Amino acid sequence: MIAAVLKTMRPPFLLLTLVCVFVGFCTSLTSGALVDKTLFSFTFIGAMSAHISVNMLNEYHDFKSGLDFKTQKTAFSGGSGALPNNPSIATVVLLLGLLALFITIVIGCYFITFIGTSILPIGLIGLVIIVTYTQWLNRMPVLCLIAPGVGFGLLMVVGTYLVLTLEYSPLVWLVSLIPFFLINNLLLLNQYPDMQADASVGRKTFPLAFGIKRSNQVYGLFMVAAYSLILIYMAVGILPTISVIALMPLALSVFTLTGAVKHKSNIGSFPKYLAANVAATLLTPFLLGLSLLIG
Repeated sequence: MIAAVLKTMRPPFLLLTLVCVFVGFCTSLTSGALVDKTLFSFTFIGAMSAHISVNMLNEYHDFKSGLDFKTQKTAFSGGSGALPNNPSIATVVLLLGLLALFITIVIGCYFITFIGTSILPIGLIGLVIIVTYTQWLNRMPVLCLIAPGVGFGLLMVVGTYLVLTLEYSPLVWLVSLIPFFLINNLLLLNQYPDMQADASVGRKTFPLAFGIKRSNQVYGLFMVAAYSLILIYMAVGILPTISVIALMPLALSVFTLTGAVKHKSNIGSFPKYLAANVAATLLTPFLLGLSLLIG
C-alpha cells in the first residue's frame, strides 16, 4: 500500500522541480545574494510539495474519470497505474495530495509575511495551475500547452530567485524562458500516446485540437527558441561563455523531434524518444545553472 501511494507522487518526475529550483538558486548567486539556508530549505520544500500535490491530484482525478483505465502506460506517460491496481488507496491519495497543497500554501503565506506581497502573484498563479490543471486546463489547448512551462520554468525559477534575493530581476525572467520552452515540450510530447484516451473523457489537449503535425511544429519552434536564447544571451553577455555547455542536450531534442515526426501518436511504443525528451529537459537547465556557478 505504501509503495503504491508513493508511486502516485511520480518520484522520477520530481527531478524537474529539483532542477528548476537549482536554476533559480544559481541565478540568485550571480546577483551577489547571500543565501539564507532556512529560506532556501522552505523554498525547496514548498516547490516539491507543489509538484507532489499536482501529481497526486492528477492521479486521483484520472482514476475517478476512468482515464487511468484507458491510457497506454509508458515510463513517461499514461499515469503511474497505481490506483487501478490499488483502488482502495484512492481516498488516501486525494487526502495526501490536498495535504501537500496545504503545505505549499502555508509556506507561501510565510514568504508573504517575510518578503511582502511581491511574491503573491507567483503563489496565486501556481495555486490556480495546481487546482485547475487536470479538470479544466486540459480542456483548453493553448493554456494546457504552456501551463507546465509557466508552473515550473517561470514560477519555480523566478520564485526561488525572489525568495533568496528579495527582489525581481530581468536576468531571472530571461533565464527562466529557457526551461519554460523545454518543459512545455516535455508535457506536449507525453500527450501523444494518450490522445485517444484523453478524447474519451473530454480533454482537449493541443495535439487533439490541432493535430500531430502542428504539435510537432510547435515542438520544433520551442526547441529552437530555448537553445537560441542560450546563444543570444551569451552573445550579449547575459550568460557567460561557459554556458555553451547547456547546448549539448540539443542533440537529444533533435533526436526526439525526428521520432515524433516518424511515429506520431505511436511514439509511446518507442520510449527511447520520450526518454531523450526527458533527458534534454533536465540536462539543459542543470547545465545552464552549473555554467552560472562556474562563470
